[in-house]
Amino acid sequence: MEEIKKEQEVKKFKLSHQAMGSFMLALQKTLLEEIDIVEILQDLELQDSEQGLIVLNPPAVVFPKKEEE
Repeated sequence: MEEIKKEQEVKKFKLSHQAMGSFMLALQKTLLEEIDIVEILQDLELQDSEQGLIVLNPPAVVFPKKEEE
């Protein structure tokens, strides 16, 4: 098993600031809407860039309007 690891080059990735923001938006969305985060994370499309991984389809968070008193 270790021989395979030595022969194969393992590519490492880091998240860009944009991707971190997208993950934070996903978390905020799940907390506001009281839904499971797994489906949102599974739907994210990631792409490698010079800055790190970026999210091509970040989640949208819609905040409810406050009612005027």
